Amino acid sequence: MKHVLSILTLSLLAACGSEQKTDNVVEPNSVTMTEATKNALSYPQTAQGDVVDTYFTQSIADPYRWLEDDRSSETESWVKAQNKVTFSYLEQIPYREQIKQKLAKSWNYEKVSAPFKEGKYSYFYKNDGLQNQYVLYRVLEDGSSEVFLDPNTFSTDGTTSLAETSFSKDGSKLAYSISEGGSDWRKIIVIDVETKQQLETALVDVKFSGINWFGNEGFYYSSYDKPDGSELSAKTDQHKLYYHKLGTAQKDDPVIFGGTDAEKHRYVGASVTEDDRYLLISAAVSTSGNKLFLKDLTKPESGLVTILDHTDSDTDLLDNDGSKLYLVTNLNAPNKKVVTVDVAQPQPENWQDLIPQTDNVLSVSTGAGFIFAEYMVDAISKIQQYDYSGKLVREVSLPGIGSVGGFSGKKQDSTLYYTFTNYTTAQTIYGFDPASGSSDVYRKSGAEFDSENYVSEQVFYSSKDGTKVPMIISYKKGLKRDGTNPTILYGYGGFNVSLTPGFSIPNAVWLDMGGVYAVPNLRGGGEYGKAWHKAGTQLQKQNVFDDFIAAAEFLQKEGYTSSAKLAIRGGSNGGLLVGAVMTQRPELMKVALPAVGVMDMLRYHTFTAGAGWAYDYGTSEQSQEMFDYLRGYSPVHNVKAGVAYPATMVTTADHDDRVVPAHSFKFAAELQAKDAGVNPQLIRIETNAGHGAGTPVSKQIEQMADIFSFTLYNMGYKQLP
Repeated sequence: MKHVLSILTLSLLAACGSEQKTDNVVEPNSVTMTEATKNALSYPQTAQGDVVDTYFTQSIADPYRWLEDDRSSETESWVKAQNKVTFSYLEQIPYREQIKQKLAKSWNYEKVSAPFKEGKYSYFYKNDGLQNQYVLYRVLEDGSSEVFLDPNTFSTDGTTSLAETSFSKDGSKLAYSISEGGSDWRKIIVIDVETKQQLETALVDVKFSGINWFGNEGFYYSSYDKPDGSELSAKTDQHKLYYHKLGTAQKDDPVIFGGTDAEKHRYVGASVTEDDRYLLISAAVSTSGNKLFLKDLTKPESGLVTILDHTDSDTDLLDNDGSKLYLVTNLNAPNKKVVTVDVAQPQPENWQDLIPQTDNVLSVSTGAGFIFAEYMVDAISKIQQYDYSGKLVREVSLPGIGSVGGFSGKKQDSTLYYTFTNYTTAQTIYGFDPASGSSDVYRKSGAEFDSENYVSEQVFYSSKDGTKVPMIISYKKGLKRDGTNPTILYGYGGFNVSLTPGFSIPNAVWLDMGGVYAVPNLRGGGEYGKAWHKAGTQLQKQNVFDDFIAAAEFLQKEGYTSSAKLAIRGGSNGGLLVGAVMTQRPELMKVALPAVGVMDMLRYHTFTAGAGWAYDYGTSEQSQEMFDYLRGYSPVHNVKAGVAYPATMVTTADHDDRVVPAHSFKFAAELQAKDAGVNPQLIRIETNAGHGAGTPVSKQIEQMADIFSFTLYNMGYKQLP
């Protein structure tokens, strides 16, 4: 059984805390940044080239094209020079080290995951406190536990992380993938669970892949032909599904799907039914919508059966009962439903509704012979338990209003586990009895954070076109709505991703310092199903930015904060959000914090990872209308000379091969060249790191200390109490 990656959930939700001591930020200076301070910042000289691209009939200059070569000596020198300026600036902030210590103290408590059974052993993940990576333990027959796999030993600096673990069907073998320096390119290593010895040479150059075992003999995995550098080649748009039989060389692994032009898709993945009877293959050309194929593994010579041959919907395997398949789909059901069908005739015209669509978005898991339907009601979790005939067993009673994860396991499990959290409640693990429906606390969080001292409220505000958008605002009790509160507005708004309430150490520290943390559920996300997602894509992408702008205006109108005390933050697609909003409305916020953002909307699809994002963004090549629209909000192309921009710290990583760092490099260069104001325009470039997953705890603490310090300093705060 695979575990993808419970560590990531732990690090984002469970590995959280804050000091109980009640600290408030001191009153700000009357002046936040002087002209003298701005002039003291001497940015590195960024050479401008003469590259010009023609889109339809329009010529667009790209003076910083050379920064796209992130392995060149020139770019390396530029990175070093930029970091020197940035870190020199950060070092002058008097309370930077104090915030770092607060974060480290809050982070330093034991974090343990729910247990899971594989073969004759139970396993769990644990972090003693400040370990860079979570350690995988197993429970022995006498009840004691031992270290089974310690990613902290993979590299001396903690930058090699455990990405995915997948046990063979009898639990005798483990295949796990590792990421080196944050790269999306992975290695897969197979070990014997008894001896912990590696069984064969590691598989290399694996990307965007699961590990799906067929019995104990081998597993399915996916990858591309690895290109040279960041430029997109035709090969990187063709994901291939391979089968690896243990004891054979990787070069001999047969291509199961994706080896022909007819099977060319950007994303190909596999799942094997728990009984090893069927292989289901998902193939997609973008991040929304997939084709679905089936192979009967009891008949090795049989071909693939087509279930779906179009990408108008997302459909995935949930489970099977003999020849009956249970599928989760949004085909003709934007909020998703569960259907059943026999493998003899698995096409959509034969599907039967098991759990029909409702007004709320559905996600589904299985365990202990039951189906658990999680509904997202205004981004809040609600759980219903069904049997395999579709009969409602009960609505599961939850500990409160927040986010739930779990309710999954093998059919023979008698106890299931789930986690509960929200912005002011540290993650607690519950044991659930599926027979009685009762829940008991399995493990409380060790975070030193008293949720009784904080408020997390959901509000609804109107966007520019009148659309109602939900937002959760969290803060310390007793907050005065006088417009003076330092506030971080965080957003994403894309790729069907839902931002549900969850606790985190950095946010807890921010709240403890008297800050406000606000998260709107923007269009482009998945909070209200496919229609909500589509409303924030392509020629409707401006809706996302308008929703975010309206959230900022609401916070200021209602007195939570003011433009002088507002920071906007987001990463990846959220980095694009911040870049677009700060260039459209620079007066709306004091601080902008775009992280690993997609900033060059005219060229994003020419890089290796960007080719699959066209469903959300469209491309500059598809039509004159789409080109004009993208150019209208592309952050790199909308930095204007003579405009005063908010204090900005762009963050990225030199080894990010998902959103390549050139996006951030170009954006920072444009800001430094054109900004007419007194605020700093800096870029912080993490070295030997990637897009974010698997980032060592030590680096997370340093990054967040710098982000909070930069934010408060530019809001005018001299010191912390």
